[in-house]
Amino acid sequence: MAAELVEAKNMVMSFRVSDLQMLLGSVGRSKSGLKHELVTRALQLVQFDCSPELFKKIKEIYEARHSINTDLGQPPQQHQQPPPTHRPPPEALSLHSSYDRSSTVPRTALSTPNIDYPSLYGKYLNGLGRLPLKSMKPEVRLVKLPFYTVLDELLKPTELVPQNNEKLQESPCVFALTPRQVELIRTSRELQPGVKSVQVVLRICYTDTSCPQEDQYPPNIAVKVNHSYCSVPGYYPSNKPGVEPKRPCRPINLTHLMYLSSATNRITVIWGNYGKSYSVGLFLVRQMTSAELLQRLKTIGIKHPELCKALVKEKLRLDPESEIATTGVRVSLICPLVKMRLSVPCRAETCAHLQCFDAVFYLQMNEKKPTWMCPVCDKPATYDQLMIDGLLSKILTECEDADEIEYLVDGSWCPIKAEKERSYSPQCPILVVGGSTGGTLDVNGVPPPAPSTNGENGKVPADVVDLTLDSSSSEEEEEEEDDDEDDDVGSRRKRPRLYKKDLASAC
Repeated sequence: MAAELVEAKNMVMSFRVSDLQMLLGSVGRSKSGLKHELVTRALQLVQFDCSPELFKKIKEIYEARHSINTDLGQPPQQHQQPPPTHRPPPEALSLHSSYDRSSTVPRTALSTPNIDYPSLYGKYLNGLGRLPLKSMKPEVRLVKLPFYTVLDELLKPTELVPQNNEKLQESPCVFALTPRQVELIRTSRELQPGVKSVQVVLRICYTDTSCPQEDQYPPNIAVKVNHSYCSVPGYYPSNKPGVEPKRPCRPINLTHLMYLSSATNRITVIWGNYGKSYSVGLFLVRQMTSAELLQRLKTIGIKHPELCKALVKEKLRLDPESEIATTGVRVSLICPLVKMRLSVPCRAETCAHLQCFDAVFYLQMNEKKPTWMCPVCDKPATYDQLMIDGLLSKILTECEDADEIEYLVDGSWCPIKAEKERSYSPQCPILVVGGSTGGTLDVNGVPPPAPSTNGENGKVPADVVDLTLDSSSSEEEEEEEDDDEDDDVGSRRKRPRLYKKDLASAC
């Protein structure tokens, strides 16, 4: 049945407008519209309602067209070698150009065993499946994702075109996987239970040809694969008031809902039409892990220590226009991401600083939430720009008892020992009380000069007051204070109580 289905679709692809109208009219379908609309309508009819009667009708129309060519003296199409310029290469297929395949697909293509079925009938979106114009417009390009290695391009980024004035639009895409692609998926390892490393993913972005575009979902997006809906990443909760939650726009894995056989798959993108233009693409990819990217970086991304040393010299080179000469620069051996000692020091080649971060944690963080921003200077640091600092890697093995080093002008380095935490010592003067000749000691234990006995203006200096007296004094001290107050009733001011101990802090 699958072979008959493929044969029927290939026959439909070779029909002219009159043949398509005859086929659609025989089953009571609309015959109006452009050729690409008739082709899509006929292919959908074959895909979802291919009865024996319909297959017989398709074959009759196809054989009738072949017999007409024979009666006109033309050689049979199955023995006719098509000119090389008549059939465009499969990779040139586009969905936004004029479609006319009335004589481009020879009959011999129907029986070719190595035919690339997706290139013939697999790229239909919004009812469009056309050949390119002579003057091609710039194509939409998607940014390269380090964790996804593209194996095949199943559908080039294609614009989502509204079919009516409704806010909610549906755009279908029908395609089939080749046996080689199916085998790649089936034999790939599992990243986790039920998730293969080789996947068919859907990517969506803005329709902008000026530069490679990042993934961006349209409003109200939903993706249906065959007869089931595929889960789409949700929104990150926002902790700030008045800030809308953000949605992580990533490739959508469709593999677990697809037919891994020669049967065709139907993917429908449901999206909200609110003025902005979006494009979608389908790709066969191999998803990588942070450990695999780290191993690749260690293989091809290490910068030789001598080159790093030359970079240090360049940074510290004397600038004749500068009034201040830089004699050294400090570099921490602690990762700014996790506050742990560096294990694989790296930075982006575009960064102007010498400070490194740990490649292990950087890749793990971007695997969960890809931002690819340098944690030191907060500038883009993509995977292709990362390099491992060979000089700092060597220093890490030689310097195990320091958390910071200093690069010197000649490219050498020296460790900077961490200062030990100072034990607490009172910074205020220590009062020595308890005698008629009270005094203080400074922080070095040296007593200051003795004060005048007469004091200023002939007044007797007051005894030192204990400023650290606890509010919860003993009853004995309270009684002693009461006795002192009774003895000095006639005096205008009370005499301060003296602290009994020898030393006290003045602060």
